[in-house]
Amino acid sequence: MTPVVALILLAGLSEAAGRVLPLVSRRPGMSRPLVASLLLVGALIEATVIALWPLTAWTLAGLVDSSARTDTSGLVWTPALVAPLVLAGILAFPWLGPLLHLLLLAAVGVNLAGALADAGGLGWWIAAACVTVAGVGLALAVELVRRLVATILASGARKAVA
Repeated sequence: MTPVVALILLAGLSEAAGRVLPLVSRRPGMSRPLVASLLLVGALIEATVIALWPLTAWTLAGLVDSSARTDTSGLVWTPALVAPLVLAGILAFPWLGPLLHLLLLAAVGVNLAGALADAGGLGWWIAAACVTVAGVGLALAVELVRRLVATILASGARKAVA
């Protein structure tokens, strides 16, 4: 396993822990297998989203600016780019966590935009816009799926109680 893959998986686990730990603290009766499965599934989903962020930004850059380099190497994560995302679990801190999480993602996005500008031969602002749209689009897609699953699980729990 390459260091980048390990860091992406660790960042996914950190992000999942940041989302699951507040849930566990609000519901102390949750079973350990349920918490472990939530962490595992969440870590895999978050790691997939993290891995797709540069690829999505690279694809958007190709659509926005046809003069951008479209070689097959594209934009890839490097250990220096992905390492800060290991701190994504900061989301679990009450009140200040979401702000710090947003600042962390913005810092990683700025570095990713610089890498995209260099790799694609784009201007920095165009690269930043592509990284932002890719990140927000992926985040909205995951949030939509997360809310859909929560709604389905909640309606199933209501039927079981009734």
